[in-house]
Amino acid sequence: MPNPKVFFYMTIDGKPVGRIVMGLYTNVTPHTAKNFGAFCTGEKGVRRSSKPLHYKGLSFHDMISKTRGESIYGAKFTVKKHICLDILSMANIDPETIILKFFICMEKTEWLDGIGR
Repeated sequence: MPNPKVFFYMTIDGKPVGRIVMGLYTNVTPHTAKNFGAFCTGEKGVRRSSKPLHYKGLSFHDMISKTRGESIYGAKFTVKKHICLDILSMANIDPETIILKFFICMEKTEWLDGIGR
């Protein structure tokens, strides 16, 4: 079975500029891919705090902060290494905690392995 793809329709100042398509490597990072995919589709509804479990309507911004959300699995699950370039990665606050924030790296970023963001 091929790895699924998800996409965002992008706007700048309210004007459509296209879409970004991201492949989810379920064969390498099954939990992370399922978590990110669920946030893209909104299929999981709301989290325990009653906030929506989706990215719809959100803006890209500087994601480095001390705030966090929760994954579709709750507070923690195992993380993987940054092994290649052009990678979509979930932000984390410690080596076992993934949050709903993500970032896209255009070069190899193995220096991020094990760093809480």
